Amino acid sequence: MSTNRVVLIVVDALRYDTACTHMGFMQHLVEREVAARYEVRSEVPSLSRPLYETILTGTPPIIHGVTSNSTMRLSTQQSLFHLAKSNGKKTAAAAYHWVSELYNRAPFNLLEDRVQLDTNQPIENGFFYFEDHYPDSHLFAEAAWLMDQKQPDFLYIHPMNVDDDGHKFTAASKEYRNRVLSVDAILSVFLPKCLAQGYEVIVTADHGMTSDGNHGGNTTEDRHVPMFILSKQVKAGVYEEVVSQLQVAPLVCHLLDIEPSEEMVPILLNGIHSLKEA
Repeated sequence: MSTNRVVLIVVDALRYDTACTHMGFMQHLVEREVAARYEVRSEVPSLSRPLYETILTGTPPIIHGVTSNSTMRLSTQQSLFHLAKSNGKKTAAAAYHWVSELYNRAPFNLLEDRVQLDTNQPIENGFFYFEDHYPDSHLFAEAAWLMDQKQPDFLYIHPMNVDDDGHKFTAASKEYRNRVLSVDAILSVFLPKCLAQGYEVIVTADHGMTSDGNHGGNTTEDRHVPMFILSKQVKAGVYEEVVSQLQVAPLVCHLLDIEPSEEMVPILLNGIHSLKEA
């Protein structure tokens, strides 16, 4: 069985243009030919819960049925957690509680579901927060603990502070831009740890943020997000074409060396190597 391992980081509400202008460490990795950078167009509605499901199952809202943030139920699809576990791989997450509601248990119980360790659920080990201002620094510390103590093959990390500041101050604010700088600083410490432990890494977002301090619509500000990939299976560089968010899930499957679900689309990303080539 392959030992390929992946960390998928979804920075909530990280716009593509702001990522390009304010994530200095990530751009350093691109310039030094360590990372590839893509521009991703999210599905619509450009809302959080529907797009968590899209990213993690590779299916659009019309298929997975999670069409609003108020759709509170377990997923009906084969997620990356399901697929990884069925292939004998270990799963973990440090994420917003809606992720637990999609894949482990719904509704989320604040007193019982905050910490979930050594479970038989699709997410075997997880820390789940439920306040949007929960510090990203704490979340990445929890992710580091999961990496060290549970050694997952697939680790999902979902920080919320960029989204929180976007709603409070709008994407046109210094607070939003400074929060993106802060996440980049955390990644400058966390990503070397991932690489040292043999993980391949994807950093992307669910949706963007508008100058009105919201998201959900069809504008570039709502929908266009970055995707940085650190992998020997992906040629480093900047790829200018806009790609579909439906590519994320099958890409993770490719990096994990597992078969995607039947509902996932084929990988159409430029720069992807076969496992043999890598």
